[in-house]
Formats: sequence, C-alpha cells, structure tokens
Amino acid sequence: MSLARKLTLRITLGPIMAAAMLFLPAGSLRFWQAWIFIAVVFPCGALTWIYLYKTDPELVKRRLETKEIVPEQKILVRLLKPLFFIGFLIPGLDYRFGWSRKLGGGVPVWLVVISDVLFLAGFFFVLWVLMTNSYAARTIRVERGQVVVTSGPYSLVRHPMYLGSIVLLLFTSLALGSYVALPVFALAIPFYVMRLLNEEEILRKELPGYEEYCSLTRFRLAPFLW
Repeated sequence: MSLARKLTLRITLGPIMAAAMLFLPAGSLRFWQAWIFIAVVFPCGALTWIYLYKTDPELVKRRLETKEIVPEQKILVRLLKPLFFIGFLIPGLDYRFGWSRKLGGGVPVWLVVISDVLFLAGFFFVLWVLMTNSYAARTIRVERGQVVVTSGPYSLVRHPMYLGSIVLLLFTSLALGSYVALPVFALAIPFYVMRLLNEEEILRKELPGYEEYCSLTRFRLAPFLW
C-alpha cells in the first residue's frame, strides 16, 4: 500500500473509530465533551499529517511503522495497547453512568475547556518535536545516517516526545469530562519510563554522540525533575 493511501486511511478512519469508542459506551450523542474533543483533535491531526507528508515523507513513513524489533519494546507495546483501549472506553461509560458526577459533582465546563487547550498545547509540542527530529520514529531503532538532535525541545529534555505524549494522555481524560479515566491514563507513565530507559540503552550503544548528549542534557523526561 502506498504511503498516500496509508495516510488517507489513517486520517479518515481515525475520527470514525474515536467516535465509536466514545459515543457507543456513552449510549448517547449528547456526550458534548466528546464532540468538542473530536472537533479539536482530528482537524489538527489531519492538517499535521498532510503538512508532514508534503515536507518530510520519510518521517511520515517512520511514524506509520508500528512493528517493534526490540523484544522489551514489544512487551511494553502489548501491555500499553489494552490500557489505551480501556482508557478511551471509560469516558463514555462515565457519561452514561455518572461516575464522575457521583464522585465530585462532575468535571466543570471550565476545566473541560482548559483541558482541551492544554491538550492542544501538548499536541503542538509533539509537532515541534517532529519538525525538529526527522528520525522521531514510532518504533525504537537506529537508522543509517541518523544523527543526535540537540536543538529545540531536545535541549530541554532527552525524550520530549514522551513528555508531550504524557501531557496529551492526562488531559484527554479531563477534556472528555471524566475523573475516573484519569488514573487509567496515568498508568501509562511507568510504561513510558520503562520504554525510554530501554531506548536510552540502545541509543547509547548504537547512536554515535548520544552518550555525550546525555551528559550535556541532564533531564530525561521532566525539566528540573528527572
């Protein structure tokens, strides 16, 4: 399948799958938080994919590749997939059964809006990472000709893609009006930590200059924390 066709399928099927995972568990199309979330996420996502396809098709190929070759990474991905699936089902069920309303009166509108804004901030941070590093593949590998990137977000932390992804996950729950889904998405953080630690081992061994980069950029994931 051509890259253009793969990308077209991703752009068209993504909103359909997301709508099914949100509205079917909710049992209602009145799940307004989901409508806002879809309206925020998918137009931005589609425009980003199209932009990257025109400016850096090799990066798009790397981002669409999902087959891990490192055994440890294969295990982590297998564990993460059901966690994400459950996490995206919970907000709809929460809307239907009112779990968050019973726990704390529900997520207020202002917090939903702020969470959508912060989700967008995380989204554009990830876009910054992709525009800075053409080798930011979805899978863990070192390619011929790959060089260490030290500018932009990589001057802040060694794994800015994971930082942006964590921001996206945590604010997804609140943007969808669910306190209950928040701890489920938060469970992804230890997996990201294990993933990046394994990735660092590989990069230190296989990517020239990465050891020196680690000595200059102290923080792995969170500036001034870790």
